[in-house]
Formats: sequence, C-alpha cells, structure tokens
Amino acid sequence: MFDLKQYPLTFAGDALEPYMSARTVDFHYNKHMAAYIKNLNGFIEGTEWSGKGLDEIIAKTAGNPTTSGIFNNAAQVFNHAFFFATLRKDSGTAFPAALNDAFGGFDKFAAEFKEAAVGVFGSGWAWLIHEDGQYKITKGLNADNPIAHGAAPILCLDVWEHAYYLDYQNRRGDFADAFLNHLVDWNIVEKRIAAIT
Repeated sequence: MFDLKQYPLTFAGDALEPYMSARTVDFHYNKHMAAYIKNLNGFIEGTEWSGKGLDEIIAKTAGNPTTSGIFNNAAQVFNHAFFFATLRKDSGTAFPAALNDAFGGFDKFAAEFKEAAVGVFGSGWAWLIHEDGQYKITKGLNADNPIAHGAAPILCLDVWEHAYYLDYQNRRGDFADAFLNHLVDWNIVEKRIAAIT
C-alpha cells in the first residue's frame, strides 16, 4: 500500500515563496496528493495490484475502462510525486546541454513548454518526455501520463487549478513562467536525462 511519507517534500512549505505559497504547497501536497494515495489504496486493496509499483500499475491499467479508477489515482500519485521532486526555488543549476541542443536554447524550450501548459483545455499536465530517441513536449488531460504511452517522463507541470489558483487565479501562463524560471531544479532534470540515455 502507498503512503504520503514515501514521497516526502525536499523543501520546507514556505521555501518556494513567492512563486508558490506555503498555502498552495499545503493544499496541493497534504490534501490533493494525499487524497489520490488514499483513493488508490482503496481501489487496490485485496486485488492483484496490491504490492505493485506505480509504474507497473499505470502501464497495465491504462486505457482499460474497468481499471480507470486505479489508473487515474495511480497516475496522479506518480505525476504529483514527480512534480514535487523537481521543485526548488532558484536552484542556480544550468539548463541541461541535451535540452539546449534539442530545443535550440532555454528560451525556445520555455516558450514551447509554456504553450503546452496553457493549451491544456481543462485540467491536466504539460510534459517533457523522451520517446523514440527524441525529446518532446506534450500535454495530457486529467491523469494522463507518459508511462501509459511507453514514453519516459523527464519534467512535468501540474495545470490542474489546485496547483496554482490560490496564487495565480486564472493566470496559468504566469504560473508556467514562474515554474520554468524559478522553480525547476535543472539538476534533477539532468539526472533524469542521464538515467534514460
């Protein structure tokens, strides 16, 4: 079974201010993510999925209407853990060389990533993935996840309203800018790139 303590934050609740408030961190992590974990445990208790890892649950339940509750909650646990693990205010780490080469510099990457984040209709995620030997920026609705499509996730931005509405109201683009310019720990991204290439 899963527990929020398996996915501890690597920063204090107020450490991301002013770009993400302590109130947002508290609601997002202690309420929303915790609820996905509780729901997932309820769905998998006493089933074949109990004791399996998130990656396997996601890969094997994706696209199956009979396991949609399991998939949605497992993917949201994974997505949130992945998102929170990337956050660090003004880390000072350099934009990875592999991404600089692939996208033609940080500014071009940031513009494309922001476009994906703003372009999600409703709730969902913007992703940087590695697929078929290439780095790609994609977007997905609700709990969609690259693992469900056989791709390797590298970076994600939560664009569900609970991720930004307390701080940015309807200004999702401003949230994407703050994320890209002040909240991504590019050292973590670099390590994820090294792990898949």
